[in-house]
Amino acid sequence: MFATKKKYYLIIQNIRDIDLSNIKSFNKFVIIYRNNIKNDKLKQLKQFRLKCKMKRIEFFVANDKKLLIKLKADGLYVSSHNKDLSINRLKSNYKIIGSIHNIKELNIKQKQMCSSFIYSRLFKTDYEFKQGHLGVIKFNLFCILTKKELVSLGGIRLNNLNKLKTLNTGSVAIFSEIKKKPAVTSRLF
Repeated sequence: MFATKKKYYLIIQNIRDIDLSNIKSFNKFVIIYRNNIKNDKLKQLKQFRLKCKMKRIEFFVANDKKLLIKLKADGLYVSSHNKDLSINRLKSNYKIIGSIHNIKELNIKQKQMCSSFIYSRLFKTDYEFKQGHLGVIKFNLFCILTKKELVSLGGIRLNNLNKLKTLNTGSVAIFSEIKKKPAVTSRLF
């Protein structure tokens, strides 16, 4: 049995990474569009955004204020390397999600007026240049220490989905497993 959470953050790099027709739960999913390659056309992105809106899926754009406004997205995702404090001058109708790896980055994201914080790496990952991970116990202690509701990200695979039951958070973010077929997300819908 998979651990149910209040919110699932699905990080995609391409709008073809996810099939919205599989999503049946409303107000439970947040899609973060994090595309550095820019291979999706604006017209396709607008259509995808409209589908998200019809299914009541929140849609966030990563690090691109212009695209945020063009797509009329729900908010902005600010990666951990983005230290721009002018982000907090966005109109108040946009939500801001920040990515963090430590307390120093958490303090910066608070200055950027982030409403949610995605903390990475929960489990061990296969990324070549990224080492280390917290694990469930240290993640829970970090949540208590910071007194923040954190979203866990990193290394979430089919074989460790049940460990999410013991997390001290109501939300989880999934990135690399979305691209695999069949995706982990099929167990969430």
